[in-house]
Amino acid sequence: MSAVDDRSAWVRAMPAVFVLIWSTGFIVARFGMPHSPPFTFLLMRYLLSMACFVPWIIWAKVPWPKNRTQFLHLSVTGILMHAGYLGGVWAAVKAGMGSGLSALIVGIQPVLTAIWLSAMHARSVASTAPAEGNVHVSAVTPRQWLGLMLGLAGLLMVVWRKLTQGSALDHVNLLNISFAVVALLCITAGTLYQKRFVQPCDVRSANTVQLLAAAVVTLPLALLEVESVDWVPEMMGAMVWSVLGLTLGGSSLLYVLIQRGAAASVTCLMYLVPPTTAVMAWVLFDEPITVMTLAGTALTALGVSQVVRVPVVRATKT
Repeated sequence: MSAVDDRSAWVRAMPAVFVLIWSTGFIVARFGMPHSPPFTFLLMRYLLSMACFVPWIIWAKVPWPKNRTQFLHLSVTGILMHAGYLGGVWAAVKAGMGSGLSALIVGIQPVLTAIWLSAMHARSVASTAPAEGNVHVSAVTPRQWLGLMLGLAGLLMVVWRKLTQGSALDHVNLLNISFAVVALLCITAGTLYQKRFVQPCDVRSANTVQLLAAAVVTLPLALLEVESVDWVPEMMGAMVWSVLGLTLGGSSLLYVLIQRGAAASVTCLMYLVPPTTAVMAWVLFDEPITVMTLAGTALTALGVSQVVRVPVVRATKT
């Protein structure tokens, strides 16, 4: 009974732990990005992460995906959620975009996910004949739409100061906007694709396949970079945490959460990342937290609570 209780407590804590880990991404970028080109950093991160996973898989005798189709689906999600999302965010920051704007652009993900789910719901209802009986579709309820809008408003309040008072080095151009939009589209598509096509699989072997696919795609881009890596303590610390915390911890938790939950509810957790990052930046870098930041954080938390309270997946009888 105690083991069951411990497992239940861990499951309930997963979303909070994920948000805490995922929020360190911008902190890592602040430490590591000045000392390395983006795709070289990410390629090393993928390879080192696989070097950690593979011995663990062999020692624990973890099963690999059962067939080629599953390998293909995992590879697609790896390209989208690792190479596409991370590559886009890091390239945008390296190209001069401030963390506030990049967080805001990527933070639109829950709304895109909800729009897609609602469109698919409408399409399923319109194309289903009454004789087919029960139809399981994904829909976003009015309460969840309200939560999504509240979360987006809160997110905008949190990053508003960085959008309006960024440093002289922060600038927006077609290049870094394109990188950020690619990141947004990739994380949205990857989340939906994994929920739809990836069957339950051990997170360690699944992550290894995803990382391998991401490394293959990232390698040619890394070879084109001419900037060298400066192995200062900040760079080494950023790499260690990127591998152990963000990939082995954060990416693995995201995989598990998507497998266990509805897509809109899981992606809505992304709304909590910028406020949490703001608190971390206040602790680590003494970046000020304003009244608007606190109000936005509270509004974001309220919005997330509205999304996760109501089930997204419903059964419609005809």
